[in-house]
Amino acid sequence: MKLYAAPLQGFTEAPWRNFHEEVFGGIDAYYTPFVRIERGGFRNRDVRDIAPENNTVSHVVPQFIASTPVELERLAALFTEKGYKEADFNMGCPFPLVARKHKGSGILPYPAEVEALLKELTHYPELSFSVKMRLGWESADEWRPLLPLLNAAPLRRIVLHPRIGKQQYKGEVDLAAFTAFYEECAHPLVYNGDLLTVEDIRKVEEKFPCLEGVMLGRGLLANPALAWEYVDGTSFSPDKLHEKVKALHARLLQYYEAHLQGEAQLLSKMKPYWEYLLPDADRKIKKAIKKATTMDKYLTAVNQL
Repeated sequence: MKLYAAPLQGFTEAPWRNFHEEVFGGIDAYYTPFVRIERGGFRNRDVRDIAPENNTVSHVVPQFIASTPVELERLAALFTEKGYKEADFNMGCPFPLVARKHKGSGILPYPAEVEALLKELTHYPELSFSVKMRLGWESADEWRPLLPLLNAAPLRRIVLHPRIGKQQYKGEVDLAAFTAFYEECAHPLVYNGDLLTVEDIRKVEEKFPCLEGVMLGRGLLANPALAWEYVDGTSFSPDKLHEKVKALHARLLQYYEAHLQGEAQLLSKMKPYWEYLLPDADRKIKKAIKKATTMDKYLTAVNQL
């Protein structure tokens, strides 16, 4: 199966993508966190993140979020201007501030709005589109009136996370609903959600043999070797994993030291990675990383770990 790296705001920007492929690899394509229109324009950091000169990975898929055809038109034009041939439409973001604007998973209860956006995709033959979505916003059957619209749209794949938006990342995934979607979906389908180990990936592969692939998110942040281990069929020793995590961390730290100002900014960027990274590591040391108020304290704890 194909392995895709999920977009996670604040974590999987260009530096992480570039260094992950360099140090670990195993990923077929990296999806960017979504680009959006805010206060009438693009955010500078979003434009920087998708700029080809800032991306060294072999395959990057820029993602956008929109609620109207006018927004979609501007975003498609940006991607085309940057030389992209592929883009992903986010209908999965579960955060309420986004969803209440009928964006991300917040658009799923409104088939007419989804249909208008899917029809707009046909105006950009220079771009091939995928969709990343959830089962719904409030209920796990909101996808049902949407699937005929999706099946009729010119999509290269659908990535489905089998939760509803209101769950965010809590509770269980709904495999029964995913199965129903899988059986009726006319496009190549990718599974996303709670894939933390190679065994988790194998179970999904066995249960859904016609999948195009899986998308790895939090599991890849926790174990950056996850994709490589699936592809290679072997696991890193703890020492080798720590050695490679150290290399990834060193590259990220060097990059952000050069691009951020002051210890506070640097700490606020680096510390959140440890919310996911190496979840089985010593709790006291991870707590020390979380509580570090200076770079000296932070690096002392990271080196201990």
